[in-house]
Amino acid sequence: MLKIYDVETARQGILKRQPMSLMAFPAAVQARTEALFGAGVTPQMAVTQILRSVQQEGDAALRRWSLLLDRAVVDDFKIPSGALRAAWAQTEPALQEALRLAAGRIRQFHALQPLPNWQTEQMGGRLGQRVTAVEKVGVYVPGGTAPLPSSLLMAVIPAQVAGVSRIVVCTPPNPSPAVLAAAHLCGVNEVFQVGGAQAVAALAFGTESIPRVDKIVGAGNLFVTLAKQQVYGLVGLDGLAGPTETAVIADDSANPAWVAADLLAQAEHDLLASAILFTPSSDLAGAVQAAVMEQLSGLGRADIIRQSLENASGIVLTPDLDTAAALASDYAPEHLCFAVRNPQKVAERVRNAGGFFLGEGSFEVLGDYVAGPSHVMPTGGTARFASPLNVMDFVKITSLVALDPATSRVLSAAAVRIAAVEQLSGHAAAARFRAEGI
Repeated sequence: MLKIYDVETARQGILKRQPMSLMAFPAAVQARTEALFGAGVTPQMAVTQILRSVQQEGDAALRRWSLLLDRAVVDDFKIPSGALRAAWAQTEPALQEALRLAAGRIRQFHALQPLPNWQTEQMGGRLGQRVTAVEKVGVYVPGGTAPLPSSLLMAVIPAQVAGVSRIVVCTPPNPSPAVLAAAHLCGVNEVFQVGGAQAVAALAFGTESIPRVDKIVGAGNLFVTLAKQQVYGLVGLDGLAGPTETAVIADDSANPAWVAADLLAQAEHDLLASAILFTPSSDLAGAVQAAVMEQLSGLGRADIIRQSLENASGIVLTPDLDTAAALASDYAPEHLCFAVRNPQKVAERVRNAGGFFLGEGSFEVLGDYVAGPSHVMPTGGTARFASPLNVMDFVKITSLVALDPATSRVLSAAAVRIAAVEQLSGHAAAARFRAEGI
């Protein structure tokens, strides 16, 4: 089930990245889309239809899509604060304590990220930057195949640390009490039960019930991601989340049962999740392969895991750890775990990953819940240029320019020359007035 590949076969198969626009959707997704929206309608076309209807009809469209897509009749999208308090009160004490621990560590980690305002007078007058928080942020919390209170904590808390003044949460209808309890723990009181592309539309355009926001963050399913892609520019985004993925670099010192458990943990997210092991040890590869089969039968989402292991997962047998590190860096996975004798040394050879998990005690599941950094991380190879969700995602930088008169005159003369080359006579005139004191 978890196949073993040589390097070249892996490069042409499980390690090959494609733009989202070229990805083939699973037959089941296309069939369901056509059943709901009509023959020949692709997921992208369906999302466009949803966005347009919400923009034009507001809450009425949200109710119609909630009934059709979520089979939920929603009279009031906003969940009352009392329901959030009640959910927290009814949460078992052990889970309350776990959520408090996670929230505390997430807040502590992100509070350490610097948000510097600065100015200098060494360049003639004053130059600098001012950092201000985004005013209104929408957080999408998935709820399709499993309740994810951790996703709420991981997106809301960095926004709070950054100073966002209004945080609006959207999650599919009839949300899990655990999600509502997490919202109460964070002090969020604007939680709306609307999911999918229609939730993204509501946050981007605003409706009678749901306020328009400045930026939307949080992962979701294919339709959420396509909707975010189509509203980008009208609102800001944290990124376009594809299927979740983990990669493990391991040598013969690794515990095969633990490596197998880490791969299975990621594969259970959804059918398109990927879990890849890079190792130079054929003995470890065989042992992990066997351990996956042994552990799989005892897991509740075994059917999902089987399909994700067959679709985009596998074991890549490499000549050495250097090759494993190079392949992993090129692949740029969301999560990269190091189950090797010297994790730090191997990690120094890797440039691209959403998160490094150094050593078998720092496994990826802890990153999902309680380690501290946000688990909203770049997928699909975007770790080559993107970062995990952090406080910088919730602020913007304003440049400050306050030049002294002498510097202004000198710079204006240079600006005249550059503007002339660019054939922008209005720019040149504005600069010449200052340069010549006109």
